[in-house]
Amino acid sequence: MLAMLRLWHRRYFSDPQAVILTFLLLFFALVLHFFGRMLTPLLTAIIIAYLLEGPIAWMEEQGIRRIIGVSLVLLLFFLLALFGSFAVFPILWNQIGDLLRELPRYLTQGQQVLLALPERYPLISEEQVREVVTAARIQVGNLGQHVLAISLASVANIITLLVYLVLVPFLVFFLLKDKKLILGWISLRLPRERGAAQHLWRDLDLQMGNYVRGKFWEILIVGAFTYVCFFLLGVEYALLLATLTGLSVLVPYVGAVVVTFPVALLGYFQWGAGGELFWLMVVYAVIQGLDGNVLNPLLFAKVVNLHPVAIIAAILVFGGLWGFWGVFFAIPLATLVNAVIICWPRTPDLQV
Repeated sequence: MLAMLRLWHRRYFSDPQAVILTFLLLFFALVLHFFGRMLTPLLTAIIIAYLLEGPIAWMEEQGIRRIIGVSLVLLLFFLLALFGSFAVFPILWNQIGDLLRELPRYLTQGQQVLLALPERYPLISEEQVREVVTAARIQVGNLGQHVLAISLASVANIITLLVYLVLVPFLVFFLLKDKKLILGWISLRLPRERGAAQHLWRDLDLQMGNYVRGKFWEILIVGAFTYVCFFLLGVEYALLLATLTGLSVLVPYVGAVVVTFPVALLGYFQWGAGGELFWLMVVYAVIQGLDGNVLNPLLFAKVVNLHPVAIIAAILVFGGLWGFWGVFFAIPLATLVNAVIICWPRTPDLQV
């Protein structure tokens, strides 16, 4: 056993580049762990910079100076963000408020349906149904308290939001404008034996850029198409459900299953178990099928090449470590792990 461990160490850690790569990965992991909350504006700016780098690089290839391309793309991006904030967000917020006000009525309606189950299915007792209803009411009460706590802390949240609104645009501008300067400054302060780290960075930079841009378009296309379909069907909370459906693509496989429940429940509370609910679920299934089998492969072909088992494992592991944000960034983190495994320097098999 000791000989096998020694052979493994000599194969994967005898190269100085492997030691340097290990040190760099540990350093950045510790920085994110201890200073991640303070660096949130910077991390947000980096994600937006990845999103906008594609059109800026294309404009550079057409002979347009980078500073002009950065200015034009940023101006268009923030104009679209302002349009979304003033045109879409108020409607979405009103639908969330309406849903919260209707929750008690929906809960009562659901209780009546559940209490009728023991008569049809003797295996389900009335006591079990009442326990489920009680648990649901407790969760609704906790949700109300959570919303109240958010509203009481709204002043602090508004101040933080204002700071972000000032800092993030400046950070995005300088990250895009001085990209080569910043990367050159970092490169001069890294060890000379960094061939493996440079190869990993090039691969990860390509993967992350395509992932961020692809996910942005996937969310936008799926959300918009879902809203149009739900609006034509007459769904009451069309924009809210379309937003949830669009965001569900951030968590492959799991997101689509989770969002199925609010779509089905709100459709049932609106129409009951009739033909309208059936067609709503058919449309939702078609949208998810088109996303998984047409749109996703088209946007991410040969970019994020991860097996479904690896994706689900990443969601479980990183979600368990960092909660919501671990689930949110599960795919990029899994891509990083995959890139590290591929790029890790190895020496030929040695004899023990």
